[in-house]
Amino acid sequence: MRRVERFFPAAPIAVVVAILAWRTLREVFSQVGEPCGTLDDSFIHFQYARAIAEFHPFRYQAGMPATSGATSVLWPLVLAPFWLIGFRGTAILWPAWLFGFGAFGLLANETFHLAKPLAGKWGGVGAALMVLCFSAFAWCAASGMEVMPFAWLLARCARRASEWREDPAFRTRKHAWELVALAFATSLMRPEGALAALAIAAVLAIFQGPHRGHRERLFAIPALLATFATPYVLWLFTGSARSNTATAKLLVGNPYYVGSALTGAVGENLKILFKKLLNGQVWSTEFLPTNAMPVAIMSLVAIGVAGFLRRRLFRAGFVLAIALGMMIPCFYVTFLWNRLRYLWPFATGWIIGLACFAAVLGDVATLIHPRAKMGVPMLLGLFAGAFLIRLDWVMDDVANSASGIDRQHVKLGRWAKDALPQSALVAVNDTGAIAYFSDKRTFDIVGLTTNGEAKYWVAGTASRLEHYERMKKQDLPTHFIVYPDWMGTDAFFGKELMSATVTDSTILGGQSMRAYEADWSLLGSGSIPWTRKDRAIDLVDEIDVADLESEASHAFELLAHDNEEIVGDSYTPEGDRIVDGGRGWRSADRFVAALRPNERAWGIVRVAPMKGSKASIDVRAGGDLVASFTIGEDDPFSSATWTEQSFVVPAEDAKAKTPVELVARQGSFSSFHYWFIRE
Repeated sequence: MRRVERFFPAAPIAVVVAILAWRTLREVFSQVGEPCGTLDDSFIHFQYARAIAEFHPFRYQAGMPATSGATSVLWPLVLAPFWLIGFRGTAILWPAWLFGFGAFGLLANETFHLAKPLAGKWGGVGAALMVLCFSAFAWCAASGMEVMPFAWLLARCARRASEWREDPAFRTRKHAWELVALAFATSLMRPEGALAALAIAAVLAIFQGPHRGHRERLFAIPALLATFATPYVLWLFTGSARSNTATAKLLVGNPYYVGSALTGAVGENLKILFKKLLNGQVWSTEFLPTNAMPVAIMSLVAIGVAGFLRRRLFRAGFVLAIALGMMIPCFYVTFLWNRLRYLWPFATGWIIGLACFAAVLGDVATLIHPRAKMGVPMLLGLFAGAFLIRLDWVMDDVANSASGIDRQHVKLGRWAKDALPQSALVAVNDTGAIAYFSDKRTFDIVGLTTNGEAKYWVAGTASRLEHYERMKKQDLPTHFIVYPDWMGTDAFFGKELMSATVTDSTILGGQSMRAYEADWSLLGSGSIPWTRKDRAIDLVDEIDVADLESEASHAFELLAHDNEEIVGDSYTPEGDRIVDGGRGWRSADRFVAALRPNERAWGIVRVAPMKGSKASIDVRAGGDLVASFTIGEDDPFSSATWTEQSFVVPAEDAKAKTPVELVARQGSFSSFHYWFIRE
């Protein structure tokens, strides 16, 4: 009887998940006609799974350097055996769906057992039911991503760690090994899992087992090591403990988000989380009921109250930690991307909070009337129903998203396989399906799967342009398959070869993705001042604005706000087209120039007013005012054309490290290039 009760929710959960999977995937096949993921990122995992199966792990393509572009170390490893035995092309979705929907069912079962000691049997049933009705989980299970396996691992960690704390009979070597395995699996499934591994290490260290010498405590050591599992594996295979994904997507480390800018961005994301997303508005409207935030906040309080009343404070604390883990993605630049997939692994904590909320209300109501307890399952049913009514909508969205990926990314990947030469190096901004289906080498401009590119992506369009000028010609891409707007300039697009336009899908990064031949003829066109192009110059120093290496060597100060980069693409007075990267919306430029001591230098700056405005600028060298000039005009209809202005740095101000600054007394400006020459 006890065994039957233990597994009582498993059978109905399996049936419900099977129905959900069938309904959801039927919609995908009705629109696509074959398996397809709902996100391009799914195919990044599939490509890394392929790399493991082909025995070049972490090398996105054979012969290329090892990279750390997948957000999960474990997920590609799970899928690799299936690719090896024949699940290739779109067929790799079948094992991904199997594990995705399988983890969905396991999560519902785990939620029942995790919630029951806090919220009672009805609370456990209601929590499991809410998991099954929560449409975001169905969306993520169908995506081909690691979201649902990670969500299940988090819940499993919480339950097993809680049982270790609550029941001394559970503290055996067998269960200690399970906790260590869970710590490693969760940490390797997603980097955020390191927090669960840390909690497991703590519970193993603090609460001793029954054996003499406290041997079970020693298991805390490998559990603690598990918190560093992902960085160590990345370092072992790629030489860098920090993933390319972290460089490209985290606010921490982003040069535009430091100090108050960082706290302001995180604070704004937190406001969006609590005021909009948890309130079922805008980005979360297809998943959550409108105006749900007050109930959500009360559910957090209810977790603590239920833990106190039932003497399960550790369990309540772990559940609360999972719920509050939803704040971790607030540190991502990509916080709102991909149907909020970064948030949903932590939704289990909030769902258990709703069960606790209903249970606590039932306890209070029982004090008034004993039969009032029957209101608990009714309230839980209302919560589940609020999730359930969105399920059909989300199933349609799954199919529409998969169709959009198929009609754009998959289509262009298959086209590239047949149309482009085998030697092609294709620059992409979405690196998943195009690399997976084309079998061509790719150059990821975002930097997830191409080493060293992420910092230029983060810096902006102009820094990428300047970076390409430093690259060897043989290393530059031969083709582009990109969203043109993402590039920020069309200067390097040659002949258009193919396009895929999808107007009815909101999961894509743009409506039209286009393929071009690469044309690098304008690369370096802005490297010399046009005002001196007909005269030989004795160059003393050069500061190429937006060139990260040039800026770093000259201590060039950023203004530390996003989107300040700007690409100048215009014509000289003589009619020559030039392209140069710069920074816009500047109130001041400050840097250090390497001049010849006690020798007068002639400075030239390429600068432009912001459109429709006038800027009055003072130039200082060594603290002394050396020039003033005005550019632009106060006319909203005028175009912001760039110009080259000259100034002299007197011999007495010239030093090996000369501080130079341009300060706008009025308006703001864009700066592109500085040259210091000997007259």
